[in-house]
Amino acid sequence: MNGSAVVSGFVKDSFLKNEAAMERPSASPRQHLRGLSPISLRAPLYVPEEPVLQHQAELFYLQKQIQSQTPMVIVMEDGETIAGCIEWYDRDALKVRGRSRMLIYKAAIKYMYKQGENG
Repeated sequence: MNGSAVVSGFVKDSFLKNEAAMERPSASPRQHLRGLSPISLRAPLYVPEEPVLQHQAELFYLQKQIQSQTPMVIVMEDGETIAGCIEWYDRDALKVRGRSRMLIYKAAIKYMYKQGENG
């Protein structure tokens, strides 16, 4: 029995030591963080996607005008008009072949129409 008393006494003593260590408040809860520089976490701005149906309709319309090489008039936000055929497009721009070839940002376009129609 002496052997088991020693083991249980050892377990009891080590438990009390750990419990006492947990109860002692440290000098400062953030003392171990002194010397570390703060980390700035920046998340990219959330940019909501365009509605899928509107985006698909735009892509279908542009693809149709490219295949048929329809002469188009593009009216810019500042009022300038550009006439020509759309050669290709991507998410942000159109390439128009008119008197010269131009790359036009979609954000700068006010509206566009087929050249024979009244805008």
